[in-house]
Amino acid sequence: MAKRTGNPKVLAIVLAGGEGKRLMPLTADRAKPAVPFGGIYRLIDFALSNIVNSGYLKIVVLTQYKSHSLDRHISKTWRMSTMLGNYVTPVPAQQRIDKSWFLGSADAIYQSLNLVHDEMPDIVVVAGADHVYRMDFSHMVEQHIENGAGVTVAAIRQPISMSDQFGVIEVDDENARKIKSFTEKPTDVTGLRDSPDEILASMGIYVFDASVLVDAVTRDADRVGSSRDMGGDIVPDFVRRGEAYVYDVKDNPIPGSTDRDHGYWRDVGTIDSYYEAQMDLISFHPVFNLYNYEWPIYTDHGNYPPAKFVHGSRNRVGEALNSSVSPGVVISGGQVSNSVLSPGVHIHSYATITDSVLLDFVEVGRNATIHRAIIDKFVTVPPGVSIGVNRADDLDRGFTVTESGITVVGKGQEVRA
Repeated sequence: MAKRTGNPKVLAIVLAGGEGKRLMPLTADRAKPAVPFGGIYRLIDFALSNIVNSGYLKIVVLTQYKSHSLDRHISKTWRMSTMLGNYVTPVPAQQRIDKSWFLGSADAIYQSLNLVHDEMPDIVVVAGADHVYRMDFSHMVEQHIENGAGVTVAAIRQPISMSDQFGVIEVDDENARKIKSFTEKPTDVTGLRDSPDEILASMGIYVFDASVLVDAVTRDADRVGSSRDMGGDIVPDFVRRGEAYVYDVKDNPIPGSTDRDHGYWRDVGTIDSYYEAQMDLISFHPVFNLYNYEWPIYTDHGNYPPAKFVHGSRNRVGEALNSSVSPGVVISGGQVSNSVLSPGVHIHSYATITDSVLLDFVEVGRNATIHRAIIDKFVTVPPGVSIGVNRADDLDRGFTVTESGITVVGKGQEVRA
């Protein structure tokens, strides 16, 4: 177990192989971690920024489905000093063990154990690539070592009514850091002792001693009936052996955070949750504050000119209120409110954009109306067209519409006038 002094040598493994079916059509042409977010970012930028800000600069990203966009983003954006031996490198499914692809998150690590053997770390941090949050992993690693844990699972407090959406952790009666049970998406749970209306939900973030992780995924590979999943198989095995501990992120200090955004964490695995997380960015006091320069979220948004707003007479006013406007955006006599605009978006005169997310190089024609919609890259909205106003019309044109009424237009999808 992890009992040592000094700074441990840490390797970070980011699991970025998810297919992201529930985010279709945004994942029709890219891996889920490569989905744009917040105007200039990709989802994976949040996990990588947290790891780097925590001081861990040896990072491997395990990829699988439709990984070209993700690989390109990592290669262009996440460059480390090779002189110091630091790196962020994407590693595809290599079929080193047999001819199968990754069968689950635990199998992805098992098939990539050569990376652990080559780096020879003391500690391995395992994180997902598709959540929006801030976290200092070094505090979790310190607690892991202090507890002598087999595995430490990061957890966030969530309303008890949402227990059926998460892996739920119940802690030991005598030791609030020790996990007594770990159940996937239960419907009947008991609230926390100090907060009866809340449960501890797994964040899909784990810390292991390197040797313990190697042993765990190797044994799991031989276990009949295993689904090869970190949360579904590996963690419950440690719980049964009394070696699983929890790290409550309410205790995680983030420089520059506020009471409003401290502890923010969103799983953006569905269209609705993705949309809601985007809206969290643009209020006057944002629920998630991108403007925390003490714990920055890093990315490379390209070489774009500044955003431009033109025309200002009578009803032809180029303006954006309560919105996030990226470099390269031109708002030419159109009106934008409560929206997120990615680089290169062009809004023409008299167009109205409300409560929407427009990705790179979307062009909106004159007098068009877009409401509660997500428009993927390279879509041209003809003059006078409405999107997100009439559900039946949107479905008839082949758009995706969620039960809550969010309309999604896929990348490069044709919009009929």
